Amino acid sequence: MRTDTGQVFRLEDYRPSDWLIPRTSLTFRLDPDRTRVIAELTIERRDGVTASTPLVLDGDGIALLAISIDGVALEPGSYEATPQQLTIATPPRTRSFRLAIETETAPSANTALMGLYRSGGNYCTQCEAEGFRRITYFLDRPDVLSVYTVRIEARRAEAPLLLANGNPGAAGELADGWHFAEWFDPHPKPSYLFALVAGDLAEVADQFVTMSGRKVRLGIFVEHGKQGRAAYAMDALKRSMRWDEETFGREYDLDVFNIVAVSDFNMGAMENKGLNIFNDKYVLADRETATDADFANIEAIIAHEYFHNWTGNRITCRDWFQLCLKEGLTVFRDHEFSADERSRAVERIADVRTLRAHQFPEDQGPLAHPVRPRRYREINNFYTATVYEKGSEVVGMIRTILGAEDFRRGMDLYFERHDGEAATIEDFVKVFEDVSRRDLSQFSLWYHQAGTPNLMVSATHDANAATLTLEIEQSVPPTPGESRKKAMHIPLAFGLVGADGNDIACSSVSGATVEDGVIHLKKRRHVIRFEGLAERPAISLNRGFSAPVTIAFDQPLQERMLLARNDSDLFSRWQALTSLMSGALIDAAGAIRGGKAAKIAPELSQICLETVRSQALEPAYKALALTLPAEADIAREIGSNIDPDAILSARNLLAGVIATANADSFLSTYESLADTGGYSPDAASGGRRALRNVMLDYVTLATASPDIAARQYREAGNMTDRAAALSVLTMRHPGSAEAADALADFEARFGNDPLVMDKWFQIQAIAPGDGAVDRVRALMTHPGFSLGNPNRVRSLIGTYTTANQTGFHRIDGAGYELLAEIALSVDPKNPQLSARLATAFRSWRSLEEARRERARATLSRIKAAPALSADLRDIVERTLA
Repeated sequence: MRTDTGQVFRLEDYRPSDWLIPRTSLTFRLDPDRTRVIAELTIERRDGVTASTPLVLDGDGIALLAISIDGVALEPGSYEATPQQLTIATPPRTRSFRLAIETETAPSANTALMGLYRSGGNYCTQCEAEGFRRITYFLDRPDVLSVYTVRIEARRAEAPLLLANGNPGAAGELADGWHFAEWFDPHPKPSYLFALVAGDLAEVADQFVTMSGRKVRLGIFVEHGKQGRAAYAMDALKRSMRWDEETFGREYDLDVFNIVAVSDFNMGAMENKGLNIFNDKYVLADRETATDADFANIEAIIAHEYFHNWTGNRITCRDWFQLCLKEGLTVFRDHEFSADERSRAVERIADVRTLRAHQFPEDQGPLAHPVRPRRYREINNFYTATVYEKGSEVVGMIRTILGAEDFRRGMDLYFERHDGEAATIEDFVKVFEDVSRRDLSQFSLWYHQAGTPNLMVSATHDANAATLTLEIEQSVPPTPGESRKKAMHIPLAFGLVGADGNDIACSSVSGATVEDGVIHLKKRRHVIRFEGLAERPAISLNRGFSAPVTIAFDQPLQERMLLARNDSDLFSRWQALTSLMSGALIDAAGAIRGGKAAKIAPELSQICLETVRSQALEPAYKALALTLPAEADIAREIGSNIDPDAILSARNLLAGVIATANADSFLSTYESLADTGGYSPDAASGGRRALRNVMLDYVTLATASPDIAARQYREAGNMTDRAAALSVLTMRHPGSAEAADALADFEARFGNDPLVMDKWFQIQAIAPGDGAVDRVRALMTHPGFSLGNPNRVRSLIGTYTTANQTGFHRIDGAGYELLAEIALSVDPKNPQLSARLATAFRSWRSLEEARRERARATLSRIKAAPALSADLRDIVERTLA
């Protein structure tokens, strides 16, 4: 484990490497305990670098066996090798030379799951961000691109399958039951994209014909017996490849494209050139084992990693500060793919819910950072919602500002201008400036300035003058290291809705640039005047979530209800209903905490009923509209002095009021949505199941009986309905015989399938209340749980700390102590996992005093523990700062 060195990396300190490695040849002789790696590197001095400049290569726990230059072994005094670095003080004075390095590593002992490790008996690599230096000494940085030739040798009985990046070359038998395979990748790539997989896996094979007529062999490799569960992933891959050709003109560029599913993986997936390595939960699916959400996630993540072939691989990032250049841009692309494949409105709502649940709290807490960070101590901790989700929103705003045509022209120029390069955010923005002839310097603050902008909005209507005046003032709150903020360029889409629910137009507008239904806010304060409006319209702001901002607008209740019933922009219609629910929940939580009776306006239940009955709305939209804001969402909106128990009570109260008021209609809707044919994971079918399962929760509340949920569990013909019924039973009727029977049956059915058992752990981890801590501790002793597997830890511990607000934030601090124990236990073996678990403390300052003090004390205890990894110490110290 690499412990903290205290080194801080700063964007302003970037300088190109003195040396380049244009060609890399690797030979692996695989053994679980003593794998030999021979790296033959063509080292080239960069132009302008003096001949006396030393060569310094990165390492991490490296054991050096041999080293030579141009075939001549180096004398011990001519170099210095430590586990973390190799230094050749006086390299040859020639411009280039051949450096050969032989190292040894123990994949079976690599519990950090970085570099070369073993998963389920198979060899696997994970090199992003800095895992390649655990394999051999190298210039392990994104701007050093190399052409790789790889030879893999292994015992055939142990590893009949030998895969690496690129196209396959020679293969054959060796002595003593060994064999070999060679691979060549003609496209220069950084070391973080190197990949190797070796083992005994089954292949699902197919073919894709590109738009130029080239045939590409497709392979998805899974554990034997699970081939049938990879069919949807293969279909998603082929649809992704076709979509990228049609939408962005990007054609695949190798002869093969392989995906490997492994069970031990720190991330969701990795886009290694031509050899994507996936967490198996994002590959394996069928009706018995996967929910509709699982199918949707597989589709999106398969697409995301494939789209990286151009936005991340062919064009990579110059340094890790530019991480959003590949991740934010590729998230934008996979969001667009999902919107085209499914429902654009529903996908947009889902994307925004994710952003608000994960990125907004990040912006509001001690871990806030710009989309392009300016400094870091541990890069693994910057694979964040800000880089990914907010980074995607920034790309979307560029398209909003420029329009679809100029945006596409800019993307075409980006691919043309920077193919084969390691680029920067400035390079990316410049192509859009060039094609549109617009100055985007103010807009670029979205990349450089942390925090979520807030818009203070007020509106006045003058009936005599037939004018509507909007006053909009923007501000960005202070964030760590940034107390003063500059005014942002915020593209705010809007609409004016008449009393009949239809959009109306004004005759003219002044006070800001307004184009195609978008107000371009560029000053701290705008006074915008709309002419020709005899009656006051309802104002629909941030349509389509055109900008990732919060809005403080004391809009009349009747206007919000009008929008919730009629807004033509379905995102804004959902937002209006959600804001009504949020307001009711905040008021109710305040009353409950103050010992007063909470009241819920009956109009809210009526709007929910109208939404369910609407023939114009698709079921998936209705399901989202009737899902109450999560407890964490309400906590974020309250902002300070948060009492999770009061929020849960308010949420249960509102759900009960809506359920009781609409009991008969919700029951009939539930019954009408039962599947009558075979299961299909398509969006329309999934939407009907989603609405039916939302109705199930409300019906269970209204009847105060577990009977309907228990019946659905028994009769379920797919995992979506089975898991939903189990969740309703454990949430609404904990401790009941029906819940206990369903949990036992689920375990009996799926106890040997770890991915399905993850759902069993998750469902129990979410169940609220003081008993959650003891329940989680008990589940940690289950034979199917392991602290060594990231999926198991995320399913139980990650779910508990992020989705069980009352359980984790138990007032006596027992939830915090549980997380501290687990994080400190995991840290020596898997620092990335422990650091991600610790981010659950990011909003501790917003809690009420007793919880706040206990969280602070727990964080301080973690900080004081000896030998913390760099990953965990970085998160804890920034959270406490």
